[in-house]
This record gives sequence, C-alpha cells and structure tokens, in this order.
Amino acid sequence: MKVVIIGGVAGGATAAARIRRLNERAEIVMLERTGYVSYANCGLPYYVGGTIADEEDLTLQTPQSFYARYRVDARVGHEAIAIDRAGKTVTVRELATGRTYEETYDKLLLAPGAKPVLPPAAQTEDRRVFTLRTVEDTFAMHDYVVGQKPQTAVVVGSGFIGLETAENLAGRGVHVTLIQRGGQVLAPLDADMACFLHAELVRNGVDLRLSTPFEGLETGEKVRVLTSRGAIEADMAVIALGVVPDTALAKEAGLELGQKGSIVTDAHMRTSDPDIYAAGDAVEVRHFVTGAKTLIALAGPANKQGRIAADNLCGGNSEYRGSQGSSVVKVFSLTAAATGINEKTARAAGLDYDKVVLSPASHATYYPGAQVMTMKVLFERGSLRLLGAQIVGGAGVDKRIDVLATAIRAGLTADLLKDLDLAYAPPYSSAKDPVNMAGYLIDNLVAGRVKQFHFEDVASLPKDGSVTLLDTRTPFEYARGHAEGFVNIPVDDLRGRLGELDKAKPVYVMCQSGLRSYLACRILTQNGCECYNFSGGYRFYAANARKF
Repeated sequence: MKVVIIGGVAGGATAAARIRRLNERAEIVMLERTGYVSYANCGLPYYVGGTIADEEDLTLQTPQSFYARYRVDARVGHEAIAIDRAGKTVTVRELATGRTYEETYDKLLLAPGAKPVLPPAAQTEDRRVFTLRTVEDTFAMHDYVVGQKPQTAVVVGSGFIGLETAENLAGRGVHVTLIQRGGQVLAPLDADMACFLHAELVRNGVDLRLSTPFEGLETGEKVRVLTSRGAIEADMAVIALGVVPDTALAKEAGLELGQKGSIVTDAHMRTSDPDIYAAGDAVEVRHFVTGAKTLIALAGPANKQGRIAADNLCGGNSEYRGSQGSSVVKVFSLTAAATGINEKTARAAGLDYDKVVLSPASHATYYPGAQVMTMKVLFERGSLRLLGAQIVGGAGVDKRIDVLATAIRAGLTADLLKDLDLAYAPPYSSAKDPVNMAGYLIDNLVAGRVKQFHFEDVASLPKDGSVTLLDTRTPFEYARGHAEGFVNIPVDDLRGRLGELDKAKPVYVMCQSGLRSYLACRILTQNGCECYNFSGGYRFYAANARKF
C-alpha cells in the first residue's frame, strides 16, 4: 500500500508515524510546502518573544529524522497542486526548482490545515506587516523585532495568536496596540469572563481598543492601520484575524465541502472519496456537546484525527467522537481556559441552561502563594448535563479545566462534580477542590437551598425600595467600593440585625466572592425572607462594571 499525505505538522505527521507503526511495509510519502515537516506551531509566538531561545526547539522532526525512525519519505518545499481522483495521482510542484511531477497513491490523506484570514484590505507586500502561521513567518517576525527594534506595533485580532503575539511583543519592549472588532477578546470565553483579560492587558501596558473594526492598511514611513475609529501608526503590524480551512485543493478535486469550505468526513475521517481521508484544521467536525457541525482549529483534535485516519486507512475501525474545544492560553500573568460551549453558543443552540460563577483559591489559602481564579460552569436544566466551563486565573487553571473537560466527555451530571475524589495537599489544592465547589453550588441550586441572580440582572433591580439590596462584606470592604444601592450589614452581624430588614421584601445579597452572601441567604431564608445570592461576588461585579 502506498499512502500520500498532503501536509505535515499535527495531523499529517501524526498520521504518518501511526501508519508506520501499523504497517511496516507501507510506502509513505509526505508532502509539505513549507520548509518544516513537523514543528511546534503553538510555540511560534514564544520564539518571537524570546521565551523559546533556540530556533531548533521549534522543529519536532526533520525529513532526515523522520526517515531514520519511520522510513517516511518527507519532502519539504513540495506543494501538491492537483489531485486526479480517477487516476489516483497527485500533481506536485518542487518549489525550489519549479519542477512538477506526478505521485501515485493507493490512499490519500489531506492535512492542509488552516490559513490566516487575509481580506483584501489586509494584503500587502510590506515586510513590516506579518501573519503568524509557519516557522518561516516566525523567523521573519523574530528577525525584524530583534534586528530593527521596533518601538510600536499594532496587533489586529485578539484570538489565541493575537493575544500571544501581543504579550510576546510587549515582552520585547514593544508598545502594543491591540484592536478587536467585537466588544471582547478571546471568543471561546463569554464577555463576563474575558473582562479579566482586558484588565490584565491594560495593566501590562497594552493599548486595548475593543469595538474597533479593522478597515485597511497604508504603508509609508510608518505602517498605518486604518480602523473605524481612525488610523493607528506603528513600526509594524500583525494580522491575526483568525483562520479558515485551506481547502482549495480539495475543492478543485470535487470533494464534498462543509462550513467555510471545510472538508466533510465521516467518523472514520473518510471524505466523500473512499480512498481519501482528511484530518486537522481543514476538517468539519461534530461538536461533542451540541452535536452541531463546526470548525475547531486546535492541535489536540488534529492529532487525534490523524491517528484515527491512519488506523482506518490501514484497515482498522477507529472513530472520531467529536470535539469540545478544550483550550488554554497564557495572557501575561493570567491563564484563560475553556471547554465545551459558552453562553453565546448555548443560547444559539436553544438550550435551557443555568450557570454558576465562583472564585475559589488555587490551593489552601493558609499555604503561601494561593491565587484566586474565576470559574464559570454551564449545565442544562432538568438533565443537569454539563455543557461547558470557563476559568480565568493564575496557578491551577489548567488542572481544573482538564477535570471539567473529562467530566463532560464522561457524561457526568453537574451535581456529581461534588463527588469527584480529587487529590489534595495544601500546596496543590484544598480539601474542597474548586471543581467540587462548583458541584456543591449546583447541588444547592437544584435542591432549592439557594436562588441566585447575575451581573446582567443588577441594572434592572428596582431602586424604589420594593426590594432590599444587601452587601454582607466588612465595612472596610464596602467603603472601598460597592454596587449602587446596596446597603451594608456584615454577615457576622446579620442575625443581630434581622429587625432592620422588611421580611415582605425580596433580598438580593452580595459579598466579595459569593460565600458570605450564600451564608447570609441561608440565614435570611430560614428567617422568612425570599433571598437571592449574587453569582460571582463583588469581585466579579467590579470586573464586569469596568469599561475599556
């Protein structure tokens, strides 16, 4: 059997290695149009910033090492330009010489990945304007930053690449302006969680401009980035407007395409042609939570799909069971992570959902170095099916998002998070791990022990005296800042001051993190009051009330 693989990196290189492990006699040819067959594309921004100092660390395999270990004929600088499905051949151009030739195949695997979104307004030959997809892109940006020492940069777009590039340029001493069309950074998060990243970007000197659509480029002595709010001049610009599947070859070959031109496959990663498979960022997938068809350009799914495609073209019966978008990103001193779906997606899918927001510490607070994280967990009412989670904070965020991702994949209901038996020692967690705490909150909601209200509800709360707005923090905390209209009775004083409250009026309670207000709600409820606890606490409220 002869297998031709178009594209390397996560999907293609993984498939090539797996095929060899399954079939020692297969002839494997891998075509990669860049100069690098397998590289750490997620590490590219960190080479620009100097965190990864040696360029060789970006290269996971070379054609020589790939051949030595796997006997894969990996050809860099070779671009597939046409597929003849009837004749089962691929037309290839050797970029260094311009020579074209035909490569036959028995089975073909497409792993072309995704390419940067570059609208006509962003296209230019100016070498001070960059995208960041390949190792070559990275070297060009790195050499410019190190050699020319730019003082200013504009980053257009605030997804993973935009945020990581902004951070790494800032780390090089470049003053960065980050512009974003919408009202928040990092689309996998909801706006009420992204606000913590907004504050962190500004705190680290990034000029963050939200709701500022990109309109074009002008080049002269400086690069001028044109926006709906005027032009921004800089020494360099990075276009990070997202990615789209790189599937022109598949389209020309007549394969079935899906969203945004992505390649349609079955669960075996087989395309509409039974002898052609596909994997990676170019492939349309089923979302594990909603079941909807979607695009998720992440390295983890690409690796899994490459392995599954390899299994099946070697005669196996492996299935890809969907993506849930588990992701994590570093933004200066914060970590942001998500899995499953967010509120925007839940609403669009018509799901009847609820949520909890909490602010637990990364480990026992009496052990030095504990850091607060903000955790948001979504679940379906009735079934209690876990839908998604988002976490922003410092240490321990990655650990908790992986536990929640596993719970979603395993089909645990949200209330069962409280029963997870998770490792505990003071330097690493608390006896009640943050994931357990989310389960306790959900269990209390479902059991009716507490009712809650959210940030989006605060503005519509009556201010005519028909309800009681209560802040249960200390007088010192209250004096430093509080939500408009909320009066202060510390929770430890509440039992002795119940007479100050009108039991006929609903009480809306807030504290710093949600714990003391929950305790207050239990006191008030058992004393005849209708009571609602603010989800997330004043810390969450203040973060969302701040405007950028």
